[in-house]
Amino acid sequence: MFEFDQYLGFLAFLSILTLGFWLMIFLITFVIPYWIGGSLIERLNEIKEERKAKRESASRL
Repeated sequence: MFEFDQYLGFLAFLSILTLGFWLMIFLITFVIPYWIGGSLIERLNEIKEERKAKRESASRL
C-alpha cells in the first residue's frame, strides 16, 4: 500500500496537523482571553487614574 518514504511523509503530515490543531486550541482557550483580560484591566486602571487626576486638579482650584 505505502512505501516507507510515503509512510514517513504521511506521519510528518499528521504530526504537523496535530501540532497545529493543539496550538490553535491553546491559543483560543488560554492566550487570547489572557491577552484581552489584561488589556481590559490595564485600560480600566488608566481610566481610574485619569478620574483621580481630574479630581485632584479640580480640588486645587
